[in-house]
Amino acid sequence: MMKVVKTIQPPAGFTRFVLRIPIYLYRLKLGWLFGRRLLLLNHTGCVSGKPRQTVLEVAERDGDGYVVASGWGSTAAWYRNVRHAPDVTIQVGTRTVPVTAVPLDPEEGGQVFVRYGSRHRAAARYALPHLLGFAVDGSDADFRAVGQRLPFVRFVPRAEF
Repeated sequence: MMKVVKTIQPPAGFTRFVLRIPIYLYRLKLGWLFGRRLLLLNHTGCVSGKPRQTVLEVAERDGDGYVVASGWGSTAAWYRNVRHAPDVTIQVGTRTVPVTAVPLDPEEGGQVFVRYGSRHRAAARYALPHLLGFAVDGSDADFRAVGQRLPFVRFVPRAEF
């Protein structure tokens, strides 16, 4: 049975620095190292109006775009920013794509996370307690429960004219 084992805060200090290293690799044109597992989100700060960048893990890629979760919940800066201004760009590998951020409802988030858990069972089972604060037994029901608590966003490609 899924349970919350600790309250997670956005990273600070050295941990934040380490988690931001992929941004610098993307800036050095080395995004291809991550394949399709990570993407670089280019967005605008909703308070500052300044350009911002965040690297996110792709939970799922489907015909409608790329789906990511906000591990630090709805208070994560990137999540608030794309809710405020959903037209953003993402970089996957070496390709930059203009997209629109579309929030998923909790039920769909649960379904996405069940599929993620089946593809990355060991990583999800052991990383969840440490990174996101959820303990799971590895069952679909547990992954669904976690997915329903996390905010998910689908980045849908848009036509640029």
